[in-house]
Amino acid sequence: MIDRILEPEVMDNDIEAYEYDQMNFTDVNTDFALLTSKLKGKKAKVLDIGTGTAQIPIILSNLQPQWHIIAVDLAESMLKLASKNIENAGKSQQITLTLVDGKKMPYDDHSFDIVMSNSLIHHIPNPLDLFREIDRVVKSNGSILIRDLLRPESENDIEEIVKQANLDYNPRQKKLFKDSLNAALTLDEIKEIISQIGWHNAQVYQSSSRHWTLIIN
Repeated sequence: MIDRILEPEVMDNDIEAYEYDQMNFTDVNTDFALLTSKLKGKKAKVLDIGTGTAQIPIILSNLQPQWHIIAVDLAESMLKLASKNIENAGKSQQITLTLVDGKKMPYDDHSFDIVMSNSLIHHIPNPLDLFREIDRVVKSNGSILIRDLLRPESENDIEEIVKQANLDYNPRQKKLFKDSLNAALTLDEIKEIISQIGWHNAQVYQSSSRHWTLIIN
């Protein structure tokens, strides 16, 4: 198993944010939003941590028009693009954007029916800090959905994953993808965090060749 190589926690570079926004994650984002949409009933207060350019909240808002989504990120460059995307989608009333550090959030304990996060964990040097905050802000009967990349066994595996993904990425986008795979966690590392948090009812599993998923519902 290759060692984890951290990448910058905050992608707060206008060029990188634009490149990220242009990467085609439609299928995986839609799958994540569909899974989230089935967690609760017609009304829910949702927190999306590490929203990036808000692609998932926009899809989710169409699936669950009665839900209110608070989407947070620590990168101003991401939120600038997210704001444009939300405005273009006509979702400004349903999705609220806020500059927030997911490891230290300004929300009261047990505030949200659903807390979701997609592709953020690999950016966090010590993910346990983020998991503790999620545990704090979700309601006692709330739901949690987290998905992220899975760190491959070797550099050759990383090259193969990028190849099999068959994504029309330019060199900068391919580097971003490879860096993220290197920074990702293993299933065993996630299970250790879950054990420390005490999420005994969590389901965690490998959900694709390059992703893991955690669900509490």
